[in-house]
Amino acid sequence: MGRLSVVDEIFLRGHRGLGTPSALQGLWRTADPVDRRLLERIHTSLRTGPLGRRVIRSRVPGARPHWRRNDAAHPLRIADGAIASANLLSWADDQGHDLDPEYGPGWRLSAAALREGGSVVVLTCSHALTDGRGLALAVDHALSGAPVTEYPALRSDWSDARGQWATVLSGTVRALRHGAPERPGPVAPRSAAELPSAGAVLQFPAADWDLAATGRGGTSNSLFLTVMSRLLWDSGFPDPRIQAAVPVDTRNDRRVDNDMAMTEVAVELTDTPATLREKCRTAYESGISAPAGMPPELLQVLPSRVAHQLSRGAGERDILCSNIGSLPTALTRLGPHHCTGVAARAIHPGLAPTALPRTRLSGYLCRIGHDYTLALVSLDPDRIESPRALGDLARAAFDRLQIPVTLW
Repeated sequence: MGRLSVVDEIFLRGHRGLGTPSALQGLWRTADPVDRRLLERIHTSLRTGPLGRRVIRSRVPGARPHWRRNDAAHPLRIADGAIASANLLSWADDQGHDLDPEYGPGWRLSAAALREGGSVVVLTCSHALTDGRGLALAVDHALSGAPVTEYPALRSDWSDARGQWATVLSGTVRALRHGAPERPGPVAPRSAAELPSAGAVLQFPAADWDLAATGRGGTSNSLFLTVMSRLLWDSGFPDPRIQAAVPVDTRNDRRVDNDMAMTEVAVELTDTPATLREKCRTAYESGISAPAGMPPELLQVLPSRVAHQLSRGAGERDILCSNIGSLPTALTRLGPHHCTGVAARAIHPGLAPTALPRTRLSGYLCRIGHDYTLALVSLDPDRIESPRALGDLARAAFDRLQIPVTLW
């Protein structure tokens, strides 16, 4: 299997307390109970699929860690009793603990019956294993057998180390010709007395959302940035400018990994979907990198703590706007069960309330069939103190757009 990328290792360090711990989740709601035998078959397909791997570190200085097949998995977890729909997301939050892409299984499949009828199925995996698009491809593979791209043949550790050091040294020399880059300033983590769960999932018609976007001279993505920024300002965020981090999918094949770049957009109070459309177009031509001006591979040849200090907070801005795009049609069904809603999001298991990242609000937008879902995760307990408060803010924003919305 292949070797870890710079982004993979950033997320891996998060599991070790160096940065923000992150796990991805895909969530499916069905109108009727899902049979355990079907869930066990899906679990087996995932275990033998592209998520079934773990990190192996090299003893050769400069060689990147690589992936090795690992068919060990956390057991299928089914809740003992039915849970209330109001508690769905807090229950899903608890599925992210004990994921370890290096020493243990990095993913978990869970399910629960809902008291109001139907069920919820949740796949949670370490962000070191893949990004949101990659997670969708892994599930598509498990459900339909759709092919995924295999990693290229693995070079030897010595060969990889030579390539890494050559890239780092030549890139560093080129960077220093333009003067020594500024040392990254200290990133002061935010803190709170406690970190209550504040998440929400909104489901709404794709036709209404797209019409609202084009009617304002924008796109689905620029309307997404508009809504996310407005939610943060409505919560009481005091600054007239919001810095938005925007992940961009860079894959050109069906590979299950972190194949993305991060860019940023500065959102002003006067911005509209039309003006943000142009800002996004410009932003896509450049990305956020760390350490500034230096080859990113430098982070892979340095000790973990040094690499963390050089990259700390690199992809964090006031808000995160992750547009995952259209999901494969196979995700609309779990065997014979039609899914009434599908969502994707990231959670942060083990995040200490005394070490909150700069990011205050994250949004994960995806489309499946005739609907969009927007999963919101708040990391600003001082201004958004509960899931209900977050849901109220979101409903008010959609009312202004005249888009009907359903909260999970």
